[in-house]
Amino acid sequence: MSDFHERFVSAQDSAQLYVRDYGDPLSARTPLLCLAGISRNSKDYHALALRHAGKRRVVCPDYRGRGRSDRAKDWRSYAPPVTLGDILQIMAALDLGRVVLIGTSFGGLLSLALNALKPGSIAGLVLNDIGPIVGAGSGGIMERIGRDHPQPDLAAAADYLRTAFPHLSYRTDADWLDFAERTYRRGDDGIWHHDWDAGIARAFLAGDSGSMDLWALFQGFARIPTLVVRGGISDLLTEEGLAQMVAAKPDLITVTVPGVGHTPHLAEPEVQGVLDDFLDRF
Repeated sequence: MSDFHERFVSAQDSAQLYVRDYGDPLSARTPLLCLAGISRNSKDYHALALRHAGKRRVVCPDYRGRGRSDRAKDWRSYAPPVTLGDILQIMAALDLGRVVLIGTSFGGLLSLALNALKPGSIAGLVLNDIGPIVGAGSGGIMERIGRDHPQPDLAAAADYLRTAFPHLSYRTDADWLDFAERTYRRGDDGIWHHDWDAGIARAFLAGDSGSMDLWALFQGFARIPTLVVRGGISDLLTEEGLAQMVAAKPDLITVTVPGVGHTPHLAEPEVQGVLDDFLDRF
């Protein structure tokens, strides 16, 4: 028996959006809605979802162009405003009322915007290595996701990722192989390719971000319980940036993972207990 139900939700333009749906939809506990990084997918939240699905529903979507969701016919539909519309469509289709949002990187920025688009629907927020001030490290992300790095097999993919991302907190060969499986998908040519459409980068380089004022969106969480996880050497959420967030929201809960860059995977020992305690409030 699978650990989750597979759902397909039709977007407004009929694109099919894939969703992993864990736990009991009728649970009295507030469901979690987990939003991945810009090129990532629902697999990144599998371990977290299993950890919490015994208590509540956990919903993990693939954005269009990632994972098992449809690739776009027009790269312009990868722009953040369209992604936000897709998430709202998923929330409506799955009858998600109030949720706790867990947003990693780009998923955290989407979380900030969702509160403005759907007031009253956010019970709590977890921001994973992101905030209203995005550090200089964002500059190389588009170049990385806009280019494929095909590999002959998963073992080679794991070796490539270990070399390319030494700042991540994976330690064992099994950890890196699991990361590779969440990052790559075998193509029709028998070669393993990134599990996202490289056209995503074009939409962001074109600058269609919806003109979001991130500080104003963050201030909308003044009365919403919020936890921020930061990688200790992250160049997207810097130490100074986190300090400014705490100054703006003194009740902000924070945890930093020493020696880890963008992004923590949320299963680090420094994070798990704090995250569990935070989620148990809902």
